[in-house]
Amino acid sequence: MHTYYLTRLLTATLIILSLSACSMNKMMVDMSLPMIEGGIVAMNAEPDLQLAEDSMPANLSMLNGMLQLDPENIQLHTFAAQAYYGLSYGFNEDNDIERAERFYQRGLKHGIIALNLSGLKNIKSSTPDELEQQLKKLDKDDVAALFWTASNWAKWIDLNRDNTEGLLQLPKPTAMMQRILALDETFYYGSAHMYFGVYYGSRAPVLGGDYKKSRQHFDRAREITDNKLLVADLLQAQYLSRQMFDQNDFHQRLTKIVDAPEDLYPELTLLNQISKRKAKILLNKEKQWF
Repeated sequence: MHTYYLTRLLTATLIILSLSACSMNKMMVDMSLPMIEGGIVAMNAEPDLQLAEDSMPANLSMLNGMLQLDPENIQLHTFAAQAYYGLSYGFNEDNDIERAERFYQRGLKHGIIALNLSGLKNIKSSTPDELEQQLKKLDKDDVAALFWTASNWAKWIDLNRDNTEGLLQLPKPTAMMQRILALDETFYYGSAHMYFGVYYGSRAPVLGGDYKKSRQHFDRAREITDNKLLVADLLQAQYLSRQMFDQNDFHQRLTKIVDAPEDLYPELTLLNQISKRKAKILLNKEKQWF
């Protein structure tokens, strides 16, 4: 009898210690979240592209380590989805497409986990109509996870335009972005509007494109940011102007980006610097495309 009670006592003690360790891990992660948010703010304001790129692997390693401590933390998975998107779009897409694809897929995985934890189930296996019904249950607290999931997903599809299976998935990130417009059109500087600017501007009208709607969405994105975020003009030139074979608009928008002052939008200096670099790359392709 003595051995029986001793065994039960030891078992109970181990359970308590395990629960305490779990609670301690979550507490440590929660205490670190403001530091991560501060790091994102600092990163967004960084003017040196090389310094930003060099710091990203360490930041991702830290996020992945924290996720080992608290694997069901929605905010951490959302941060990871954002980080992989930023790394891919800003520093890999233009010179290593295969690596960019892998990072978008990793970002998508984290985003889907975040949405699963928020109650959105069977995202990949559900039909677009089923997903839209689920999306109606989400609110403003879910916008960040929705946005970075949809962004990674859509960019992976964009890099695999010759993949029919990928194109068939496009209605899902599109439905997510539509829900974001309904919940908070200004989230991340009106980027959902930029998504639809690309969505309607990158295809001919016979294939579902709508140049008027594309312009309206790009204009609304610029309005939200007081025309200080250069990526709206970058995307309009890259997708809409090119699709319309409007070389003059293409050239003028990209030249304006290259010539823009570096302190145009101090809190988003990094994204503007990335836009400047991408604009130069696109200008080098002008003769090839037109």
